Amino acid sequence: MKWLNKLERRFGKYSIKNLMLYIASLNFLVYLLIMVDPNNNVVSKLMLKPELVLKGEVWRLITFIFIPPNTSAFFIIFALYFYYIAGRGLEQEWGSFKLNVYYLFGILGTIIASFITKGSATATYLNLSLFLAFAKLYPDYEVLLFFVIPIKIKYFAYINWFIIIGSILTKKSWGLKLAAIVAIINYLIFFGKDIVQNKVQVRKVHKRREKFKSEIPYKSYIHKCTTCGITEKDNPDIEFRYCSKCNGYYEYCTNHIKDHNHK
Repeated sequence: MKWLNKLERRFGKYSIKNLMLYIASLNFLVYLLIMVDPNNNVVSKLMLKPELVLKGEVWRLITFIFIPPNTSAFFIIFALYFYYIAGRGLEQEWGSFKLNVYYLFGILGTIIASFITKGSATATYLNLSLFLAFAKLYPDYEVLLFFVIPIKIKYFAYINWFIIIGSILTKKSWGLKLAAIVAIINYLIFFGKDIVQNKVQVRKVHKRREKFKSEIPYKSYIHKCTTCGITEKDNPDIEFRYCSKCNGYYEYCTNHIKDHNHK
């Protein structure tokens, strides 16, 4: 992406290194605060709520990304471990700046979706899009499910796609639908061109293969006598033999196997 390379040359020095390490750590910190506060006052203070942002609580434009998934203590560690692994992999492949831009696009998309629908928002779908990007680049990378069972990352990506598309099709809230759509848009900004090019290339290969097959002369027979041209279609009872004295693979019917000029 040329536009992204230009931005990196100009603003790359401002990128945050190890971005997902910080985000995952703050998610875990917020999770600990939630455990201390069973009334979820922490979440209500951090969640993105457009009406409160307009009243001056502008910190919500960024703090919503620090709200951890609503799950058990064991699964929160597993989820945050995934966040870190995905972020580290993308940063190694893209560099810090491009990872920052990818995540920033997700943040901006979520904010826009929240203001359009006037609904609250968290970073759930944003983090799913991060995971999809990692799976796109490293489909055969193995992670340890429950820190024990090795599973390729692409299978988790299929589950994430199912969640995102399922949300778009089944959620009644337009806020949730739009948040899921934004996650896909974020993904397509970075990978859409490659996906289209791959599809075009596959189609070209398929067309070339079909053209090659169509140009191969079709033979309705298997055996044909080099001398008289008879085939097994003409006489199913006749037998054919290859001549060992001819220079090449020349086949003859039983009438001409001993009565022909050797080639």
